[in-house]
Amino acid sequence: MKKNHCLAHCNCAHAGRREFIKRTFLLTAGSLLLGHFQALAYSSRSVLRIPRSCGQASRYVPVINAAFVRRKEEYGMLWPGAIYDGETARNQYADDITKAAEGMGLKLNLRPAPLYSLEEAAQWLEEAKTDRADGLVLLVLDRQKHSWPAAELASQLGIPTVIYSPLGTSFTVNTAPLADRPGCVVFSTNDFGQCVYGLKMLKAGTLMKKTRCVVIAGEKRYETLLADTGIRLQYVPAETFFNIYNTMPVNDEITRMADEYVRTATQLRHATREDVMNGIKSYLVAGAILEAEMADAISMDCLGALSDKKISLPCISWSRMNDDGIPAACEADTGSIASQVIVQYLFDRPGFQQDPVADTSDDTIIGAHCSCPTRLNGFNSPPEPFEIVHHHGNRDAVPRTIWKKGTRVTSLDFLPAGEINRNRSQMLISAGVVEDNMNVPPSGGCVVSVKVRFDGNQEVLSYPGFHQLFFYGDYKRELKAFCKLFNFEARVV
Repeated sequence: MKKNHCLAHCNCAHAGRREFIKRTFLLTAGSLLLGHFQALAYSSRSVLRIPRSCGQASRYVPVINAAFVRRKEEYGMLWPGAIYDGETARNQYADDITKAAEGMGLKLNLRPAPLYSLEEAAQWLEEAKTDRADGLVLLVLDRQKHSWPAAELASQLGIPTVIYSPLGTSFTVNTAPLADRPGCVVFSTNDFGQCVYGLKMLKAGTLMKKTRCVVIAGEKRYETLLADTGIRLQYVPAETFFNIYNTMPVNDEITRMADEYVRTATQLRHATREDVMNGIKSYLVAGAILEAEMADAISMDCLGALSDKKISLPCISWSRMNDDGIPAACEADTGSIASQVIVQYLFDRPGFQQDPVADTSDDTIIGAHCSCPTRLNGFNSPPEPFEIVHHHGNRDAVPRTIWKKGTRVTSLDFLPAGEINRNRSQMLISAGVVEDNMNVPPSGGCVVSVKVRFDGNQEVLSYPGFHQLFFYGDYKRELKAFCKLFNFEARVV
């Protein structure tokens, strides 16, 4: 089974309400907090507890209702015509979509018989609404009569809808009315892989709305919603992190995990073995908070909270969590939280949150930061080579991942609704190719500095956005489709 954070499970997922209230109280209960988190981090035998996603998104199974639509009689002279074997196509597509749904861990309710009339289509849609289905897939096997009116009805229901139309079942006059309709994506192609991606979008969008992210920042505890994403942000006082870190012992498992990092790295430069152990300690502290808060993702005001303290910045923590499929964002940046959630849920790989730097000598953008994942090719793929070096503040241990030159990459910046009078969230999307990995020093700035040449003629000095995610693969079209399905604004730059 593919390693996918949205299929991850942990013991805390089944904790009762009473236990949850107890844990919540302990987070703000002074000295009681410390013992609680130590108990979470270690068993009686001092065995390391690796952090896992523990929120609703980690255990929720999205429900997708699907149906075919066509005439009951033979096609005859009307498209797709007598030449088209609709029954064979239906059997093949039914098998394909069932296998795809099983592979993604979805609950697929596929209607056994096609929708043979507009009345049957209306009844099917009403049932989906009553059942509170998370998404719809309508597979169109006919261009005539009620098929496209049924698609029109589905697009108006208010449930994210994917419409698959193999070649021969539509003209542009059929697809044009739905081309720009929010909440609905039409795939007109023989490539059934696009329909499978439609399932992936429905899953990702559903889990996004179920996601709970703990944000370690400030002095107060409160919860809020991240714009129109559905992501819930649980803010936890920064002192929570300090208190746990300062009382957590370094045991044999932390040492072994740190030594594994040192052995795997191509070199250890400036940073020490002790720096790595302190970083792993931060990883466990963050994991304990993630577990206690029953959250799926995590972020922290790292520089604001830790820059003047003798506590390891969570650079290794976030790198490792993103490698393991737990969305982790630096600097309590809510847009980056959403970006990391979307990229991981959609493409099963982590992104690199970075600060964009213009290089006017060759019109490239350098993405610079000090926390980069290593499994850029996917959660189940081997890591890219990495060094362990000091943070640009000349402290702590940072994995400096070496990006593969010539690799196509995508940049995503999620701008939440509500900022600058924005009515709905916007995605800034770019794609390009990795040109180089800059050495720091002699350059200044963050130690992971990957140079990318983006497509198009965007002026690098005014490259839009900040804290964009860079990730392997060219996914402009896929992200645009996701925006349309979940009513975000897509802007390709």
